[in-house]
Amino acid sequence: MSSEMIIVSIVICFMIGGLIMDIARPVIIVFTALTIFLLIGIVTPEDALIGFSNEGMLTIALLFIIAGAIQKSGIIEDIMKNWLNKSNSLIGSMVRVLIPTSTLSAFLNNTPIVVTFTPLIKNWCEEHQIAPSKFLIPLSYATILGGTITLMGTSTNLVVHGMLIDYGYDGFSVFQLAIIGVPSTIVGLLYLIVIGRRLLPENKGFQQQVKEDSREYIAEMVVEDSFSAVNRSVKEAGLRELKGLYLIEIIRGKERVSPVRATTIIQAGDRLIFTGIITALAEVQTTKGLSLRMGKQVDFDDLKNGSSTIVEAVVSHQSSLLSKSVKQSKFRSLYDAGVIAVHRDSERIKSKIGDILLKPGDSLLLLAGADFMEKYQQSEDFYVVTPLDRPNTFQRNPFKGWITIILFLAMILLVTIGILSMFKAMAIVVVIMLAMKVITMEEVKKYIHFDVLLLIACSFGIGMAMMKSGLAPWIADNILSVGEPLGLFSLLLLIYIATNLFTEIITNSAAAILMIPIVFEMAANLDLEPMGFAITMTIAASSSFITPIGYQTNLIVYGPGGYTFKDYVKIGTPLSILVMLITVMIVYFWWF
Repeated sequence: MSSEMIIVSIVICFMIGGLIMDIARPVIIVFTALTIFLLIGIVTPEDALIGFSNEGMLTIALLFIIAGAIQKSGIIEDIMKNWLNKSNSLIGSMVRVLIPTSTLSAFLNNTPIVVTFTPLIKNWCEEHQIAPSKFLIPLSYATILGGTITLMGTSTNLVVHGMLIDYGYDGFSVFQLAIIGVPSTIVGLLYLIVIGRRLLPENKGFQQQVKEDSREYIAEMVVEDSFSAVNRSVKEAGLRELKGLYLIEIIRGKERVSPVRATTIIQAGDRLIFTGIITALAEVQTTKGLSLRMGKQVDFDDLKNGSSTIVEAVVSHQSSLLSKSVKQSKFRSLYDAGVIAVHRDSERIKSKIGDILLKPGDSLLLLAGADFMEKYQQSEDFYVVTPLDRPNTFQRNPFKGWITIILFLAMILLVTIGILSMFKAMAIVVVIMLAMKVITMEEVKKYIHFDVLLLIACSFGIGMAMMKSGLAPWIADNILSVGEPLGLFSLLLLIYIATNLFTEIITNSAAAILMIPIVFEMAANLDLEPMGFAITMTIAASSSFITPIGYQTNLIVYGPGGYTFKDYVKIGTPLSILVMLITVMIVYFWWF
């Protein structure tokens, strides 16, 4: 290995380690690695910026807008709700959930599908006394499987499509991946319905636990006239830095003070609502003038009113909250909401709320302002924001909703018959939606996940560093030296396993971008067309079933389903093996 190859290897290893350990937001880690390559001269500024002009990356941006507009219309959500209500059995319900969602995800980005259906399915499960954990991992897996059917099914497909064009090839046609995607989806859904459901845990939903165990979440103390800090601020009263407790709201007659700030004045007769380690109240009770409210158990109905609501929000892996404590992030002032509890790995974190370091997939129980839902439904900080007591309903315009659906179907038709490229068709649809005021520019900015796009664009620069340093050819030669004597079938298995390993520990698009220069080198060395290798790698990069961190949709359902890491390993490993065998066999016999 040359010195450049060693440097690139070390930086990439540190990058992957940083992504695994969540030391910072993924985009910051990848951007830092790219900056190092730029500073030491391994890539030029043109190489570093090449991802920003890639057709696949730009197509993903347009797909975010179109998917957001369809999600906003609520039409698919309403159809799904009515469809699901017609089923009473577990298996029948799974069929009604998994088949439509996998079909939808073939044509829409799967993230908004899971974001939309997660609260819907959770509410339905709670109404029918069914554990949401029986549905949410299958929901994620069904959308991943469906995403392998068409070019637009997932960002990975579009990224590889864009890179193929950059390398001088035609890229994928709309349904080229369906040769593998359709049988993989059918077998995968059968596995989930027949076998997978038996392996799924029987976890109560976060909301169900909260409603049953509200005494463990909140407690109330009353301020008496004898309290020494009456008419002084919360900070001066010593209620800001309580050990294990967090003051989330003050009830003053008919007035609600939430979130509570350090400067909020304490008055006699105030009812102080605390959360955190409720057993720590014993220490506070010794304070003269503060008495625990006895007799009536405090529950969440005491907190809800016209100006506030209780919501559950799942922290995203692009969130600005990552690696910060609740206190450091200034959560109360930033979101006008107080954190009641944090759940991770199906368990409530029993420590002082302000000291909890937030991680991707954490479920937050919030006491928030009435406009929190509208403000943060599309925020990059949260995957899912759903009220505790009722499904979210915004005012919808059915006419504009159906215009969106019709434009989307027309786009698919024009691309399928070859009149327009995917990028051109999506661009036209977005322009028409803006012109007809189906969506606004403000909504467009909310729908585009800029962190995701920046991460993908930076990953292209990392791929260029691997190529220019010679690391990609070196890895390709070593894989060939192991796999070639065993035959082409074994070589395809090695490509699939290597790509799938990358996608489980970093992200799907980044895994594809790191692997594609390697597989192109391998194809050139074997004097074979690279399409079969590229398709194997594309399916492997999309098929993340074994960990919650490998794919966005797995992380979205992680908190709401109350899952642990081992749940994904137990249910996802057999599915991953099935998809791998189907992919490699079809590629081997179809493309070679």
